[in-house]
Amino acid sequence: MSSQPPRNRQELYDRIRASSKEEVILQEMVRLGFWPERSGIPGDPADVVHRRTELLAQIRALATEQSRLGNLEAMKRELRKRRLEESRRKQQETKERRERERQARAAAWKERKGKELLFLGRGVSGGLSERTPDEVKLARLGLPVLATPEALAQALGLSVGKLRALCFTRTASTTSNYVRFLLPKKTGGTRLISAPLPRLKAAQAWVLENILEKVPVHEAAHGFRAGRSIVTNARPHVGAGVVVNLDLKDFFPSVLYPRVKGVFVKLGYSEATATALALLCTEPDVEEVELDGRRYYVTQGGRRLPQGAPTSPALTNILCRRLDRRLAGAARKLGFVYTRYADDLTFSAHGPGPHDAGELLRFVRWLVREEDFTPHPDKTRVLRRGRQQEVTGVVVNDKPGVDRETLKRFRALLHQLEKSGPEGKRWGRGGDVIASAVGFANYVAMVDPVKGRVLQQKARALEARFGRRPVAPPRGKGTKVAAQAGASVSVPSPAPAQAPVAPAASPVAPVGSPEGEQKPAEPPKKKWWKLF
Repeated sequence: MSSQPPRNRQELYDRIRASSKEEVILQEMVRLGFWPERSGIPGDPADVVHRRTELLAQIRALATEQSRLGNLEAMKRELRKRRLEESRRKQQETKERRERERQARAAAWKERKGKELLFLGRGVSGGLSERTPDEVKLARLGLPVLATPEALAQALGLSVGKLRALCFTRTASTTSNYVRFLLPKKTGGTRLISAPLPRLKAAQAWVLENILEKVPVHEAAHGFRAGRSIVTNARPHVGAGVVVNLDLKDFFPSVLYPRVKGVFVKLGYSEATATALALLCTEPDVEEVELDGRRYYVTQGGRRLPQGAPTSPALTNILCRRLDRRLAGAARKLGFVYTRYADDLTFSAHGPGPHDAGELLRFVRWLVREEDFTPHPDKTRVLRRGRQQEVTGVVVNDKPGVDRETLKRFRALLHQLEKSGPEGKRWGRGGDVIASAVGFANYVAMVDPVKGRVLQQKARALEARFGRRPVAPPRGKGTKVAAQAGASVSVPSPAPAQAPVAPAASPVAPVGSPEGEQKPAEPPKKKWWKLF
């Protein structure tokens, strides 16, 4: 019961509304002393008033509940409304929570991707979780211990993201890490060359210098090795009674990604690091297509060694170690000497006695197929003593040399250059006859120092007299060529680069003949491995 009088009319009304008018009057009478608070008399009017007030409040509450419960549809609508509001609230809370979790996962994944190589494309990422190298084997070979792809990226001076860009395998892409162009083959047709772009080429050069060149290869291998050349490859066959030449078909393209990865695993690298190294050194067959004005590179087959990468020759030398060992052993048993320069296999027999070249070829072809290579069916030659014997373009009948007809034409060229200058003359496919002459003279000096020294002096004198005249390559139109896997690849026609000087270069124009009467140039008689 309140002992304070109402301070204003609104407060009085609030007290009456909270209880009743009789209850407020009784409270004021008690406060003012007109009525005792509790008289103790049975039937005290104060108790009656209190009780009446309580009952009226209960009646009002029951009436309100009755009106609410009496309208079932309204109650259902109210329940649905409450449930809908509760459901929306929970959905919003769940959405906000999931968005926070998604953003947290994305941030964590982005941070992890910046530090690790976790995925490099379908079909090649299975071993990226295995990161335990064989440090003992790597130390024995003197190779850098690169336990993870991230360590490889650091050694290459690249960020993890840039290494990922060089290695990633995509079904279709708007960019390519290679420039592809065509070069003519000696036997006709064209060869697709894939030249890596500068960043990838620098990474491949690091792999070549720090890993591949440190791996020992068989002594029979002479291609792409320091201190070895076509001359060292030809020298063991000088003066032989019979020389047998055999080529391997599609030498680089036949080496697929799993074999390349196996090389690095066998050297001692973890599967994760070997995966990254193998992806750096291989490329897939692609087809260039245009859609809505944009060029796309669409993968057409598995990855393989590209012709044009600096790592491809060294990798084939390592892969051919067992082939070289088996062929050398077989040749020794049959009385032959064996050497290999890239895809050129050469066998020769010295001294008296029958030398069965047929038996040798049958056994060699079987061994080549056993090692997952294919002998070229049209590039097998058996050269007896009575004819000119050549090994990788070097004549080996009596000593390493250049064939006489080519030297005769070259001497005629030097004479005409001295007599009337370079106008209207050429050598090989080069646009600058002076540069071609100097290059060929250097080649002769490498093969036959005695003859080459004189030719070098004359060629250098001509260079000092006339200078070199670089010819700007004409812009070729795009051409459609067949890729190694049979896919069409649209590439720009390569400008006619200066051909590497070879002993069987295209003939020079007839001495003294006008330029318009020159015979058409023959196809370049050079081996593809001289491109490197």
